[in-house]
Amino acid sequence: MSISKDYPEIIGCLQQLTIFMYTTPVGPTAPAGVGRKPHIMPTAARTFRTYAEENLDVLSADPAREALVHQGRRVTAGEFRTLVHRMARALCARGVGRGTTVTLLSGNLPEIIAARYAANLLGARVNYLYNKLSAESQAAIVRDVETQALIVDPRYAERAAEVTELAPVPEVLVLGPAKVGTDLLELAAGQSDEPFASRARPDDVCTIRHTGGTTGHPKGICTTFEQARWFHGVLQQPESERRQLVCTTLAHAAGLIADSTLHAGGTVVLLDDFDPGAALAAIERERITDLFLLPPLLYQLMDHPDARHTDTSSLRMLTYGGCQASPARIADAVRTFGPVLMQGYGQNEAGGISMLTQEDHDPERPERLRSAGKVLSDVEVAVRDESGRDLPAGEHGEICVRSDMIMQGYWKQPELTAEVLRDGWLHTGDIGFLDDEGYLTIVDRIKDMIVVVGGHVYTTELEDLLNSHPQVLQSAVFGVRDADRMERVHATVVRAPGSDVDARQLCEMVRAERGAMYEPAHVTFVETLPLTDAGKPDKKELRRRAEQEAGAQG
Repeated sequence: MSISKDYPEIIGCLQQLTIFMYTTPVGPTAPAGVGRKPHIMPTAARTFRTYAEENLDVLSADPAREALVHQGRRVTAGEFRTLVHRMARALCARGVGRGTTVTLLSGNLPEIIAARYAANLLGARVNYLYNKLSAESQAAIVRDVETQALIVDPRYAERAAEVTELAPVPEVLVLGPAKVGTDLLELAAGQSDEPFASRARPDDVCTIRHTGGTTGHPKGICTTFEQARWFHGVLQQPESERRQLVCTTLAHAAGLIADSTLHAGGTVVLLDDFDPGAALAAIERERITDLFLLPPLLYQLMDHPDARHTDTSSLRMLTYGGCQASPARIADAVRTFGPVLMQGYGQNEAGGISMLTQEDHDPERPERLRSAGKVLSDVEVAVRDESGRDLPAGEHGEICVRSDMIMQGYWKQPELTAEVLRDGWLHTGDIGFLDDEGYLTIVDRIKDMIVVVGGHVYTTELEDLLNSHPQVLQSAVFGVRDADRMERVHATVVRAPGSDVDARQLCEMVRAERGAMYEPAHVTFVETLPLTDAGKPDKKELRRRAEQEAGAQG
């Protein structure tokens, strides 16, 4: 089945599409080659202006307004704009320019957003590092993207020293005094704050964002300046009262969310990391209107004791996405926070694919909450079998996507690019189906599907069933090979407070509801699930623990 839908409510919801990483080609400019669509988003017949310049224009229009909040500091639009232009000149003096790469290692700071804007004004590529990766993994990325300058949060100065020991870079610039590198803020203070004209060209790479690494080594996905500019143009809305809480890493979707908020004339409230109690307090204190969370973090927010008495009435849009969500838990979230939830489905490689609107979030319709919504305007989706044949409504197959926002390659990985981009379609690696009404449901990742005797176990279906138990808060299901190289179903479960549900009871429920094929061979109980730096359940770590335990017992 193939669908291309005009979705009537999309305009009102576009502000939240920053959860999707709109991406493009490999290398310093967009290459000709497989799947290339020349000038898919033509530049207007005037001088090209980057997203950074357009956001700085918005900031200049009202320099006294509050643009960013962090740990009690309130940064005005004028102060942020001045810092960006001064940083651009300081970076230029240190050899940063068009076609070079600036890598960021930082927490959620106003200054790191300014550094990204400054580097992009110079026409440089900006690459974020996930803070929780090992020094070895971070060094591999620093080396791979050909880093000219590493910009560092002072709190990560020791880690920067480890990384640059493994992967030396020409410049280490720190956002304040530290034992390593040069103080970038001090350098910037001596520069002019006159507007700095961008040196970027439309087809230059603007950002390199890496995947969360849930299915292997992180892959670098590139976005051009043209696409970044187009994206912000789509988001132009008069929303000066928007107050966005950013409590997940700026290296992931939060960076795009911050940009769209500043572009709308709103305020970005930054927390250093996600803590449910701190997030709830910030919602009440700062009168937050917009919030994005991955499902595991949303569950923590609603389960926190303070959720019952915190004033969250200012919330207008609570968007979730990035990994599968439990229908039962989402229904609970609607009851907790009201009709403000919206789900977005997309991929780093594909951009936005579908959306489940606030109106679709009916707690009495769990089958609808299982869905990822309807396909977005200007996006085409086909569900195909292994031979490439389009499947009818209701049949499971691989979700393939075609749109102007499909990437055209991974950074310096042409073979991997060729695996996922074929005949103009991106093969997402997700298994799903379309129903007769055009709603798309994601069943599993192909790599997560467990092959057992008698068929396939879809991990998200089993997780949904386990999560429906009243004494279960969250679960993660994965396969582990035994001594005979056969995959066995493993489940790691987080019990509700005060719960005494055991493995036998859960296995009996699964056997009664789905049959013996879905029954877990092993059930482990934990206080919390480990998460990747992007906030997704870390099944690689859970599988490693299970294999380690099996080895110890063997």
